[in-house]
Amino acid sequence: MFRILLRKFSEVFIFLLFIMFVSFLFIRLAPGDPVLTILNVDELSVSQEQVEAMREKMGFNDPLLVQFGSWLLDFVRLDFGNSYSTGQPVMQTLMGALPATVELTLGALLVMLFIAVPLGSLSAVYRGSWIDTVSRMLSIVGAAVPSFWLGLILIDLFGVRFGNLPTMGRDGFASLILPCVTLGLAISSVYVRLLRSSLLDSLSQEFVRSARARGLSEGRIFWLHALRHSLPPVITVFGVSLGSLIGGVVVIEVLFAYPGIGKLVVDAIRQRDYPLIQGYILIMAVVVFIVNTAVDLSYRYLNPEMKLKEKEAHR
Repeated sequence: MFRILLRKFSEVFIFLLFIMFVSFLFIRLAPGDPVLTILNVDELSVSQEQVEAMREKMGFNDPLLVQFGSWLLDFVRLDFGNSYSTGQPVMQTLMGALPATVELTLGALLVMLFIAVPLGSLSAVYRGSWIDTVSRMLSIVGAAVPSFWLGLILIDLFGVRFGNLPTMGRDGFASLILPCVTLGLAISSVYVRLLRSSLLDSLSQEFVRSARARGLSEGRIFWLHALRHSLPPVITVFGVSLGSLIGGVVVIEVLFAYPGIGKLVVDAIRQRDYPLIQGYILIMAVVVFIVNTAVDLSYRYLNPEMKLKEKEAHR
């Protein structure tokens, strides 16, 4: 376990360094000038001398490598700078919006589990039946429908026509329902098909036939043996598709005006708020690393064969 964690931390160091440099470079090369945004050139009369003075003060006249070195030195000191738009520390701003995003993500994953596990399981157990057909049709439709379109439909139904659910902002549990359902439905279609396929493979294995021969009940065989054996591929896909989930959260937060970290960074992009964008990229990179590490470690619990192979390798 210690060797695995040590290898992972060495990998993440190189990964973060690469991500920070590439993102820093692309952000600086993107169209737009944060100095003009800060000085409100569209609303105020600002001279070219004032623009150049602000540019010099913020270090934008230095070469890109010098700017990156200065930012990296501040990063080592755990100083991520201040937001151009609010003047607040970047980490304080991001951490203030992070709980809303965590709520939305966990709620969407919960909705996904409530949909994917029953539908995928029933589809595998009753293969070829009408339940299997309906389940597969729903998963195909769910994969074809864009999440923002589904969100607009739910807003129209439950926010405009029925008027019984809030469609904007973050105000209690009710404001979480529509965003979580939208995102949960959007991502569940992939896992319904994947769980069905993995369960069908597990139910055809020799250990399932052996368990039946020993007289174990079908429920015990399914929950304690087949389902556990079918989870590693599902967890693998979850780790790989985490980036898509993060992107979906951003879209849903903007659509429902949910004050999470995704909406915050979209506003930061519009305002050319470089420190806030850089901080967001860094946080997301760390989140991806933590989740993928957790996925790798979970294999040791879900797949005992890995433990046996490791023991044999060390003999």
